[in-house]
Amino acid sequence: MERRSRSEIYLHFVWATYRRMPLVTDEIERAVYACIVESARKEGCEILAVGGMPDHVHVAAKVPPRVAPAMLVKQMKGISSTLVRKQLLPGETFGWQDGYGAFSFSRSHRERVVAYIRNQKRHHAEAAIWAEWESLDENVNDDG
Repeated sequence: MERRSRSEIYLHFVWATYRRMPLVTDEIERAVYACIVESARKEGCEILAVGGMPDHVHVAAKVPPRVAPAMLVKQMKGISSTLVRKQLLPGETFGWQDGYGAFSFSRSHRERVVAYIRNQKRHHAEAAIWAEWESLDENVNDDG
């Protein structure tokens, strides 16, 4: 009998727009999120949720062990930024900050993390945010 590897790696990514400017407007939000999802799926990831505010994005994903988190974030940010600058808003200022946050979570926390990401606008309106997942500006790992 052949032994097979099994992994369940769940990661929550968050990154901000350049200078925390409100650049992810209602007009482009859906296309930006779809681009992020597609780029992650091409790397073999299962996207569980994407959400955010005009100045930042959250992504929850089940990531295969062969995919490095820094590479994945670089891919998602790069492709989505190019989409906005070249197709959605040519000539407009758009970009992401260099840094990002990456947090692991367990299968038992999956529903809670997904709900938090899908309801970003409500959480921010009610000031019911998870501070450790929202404060990206200081002590950010700048690998990607």
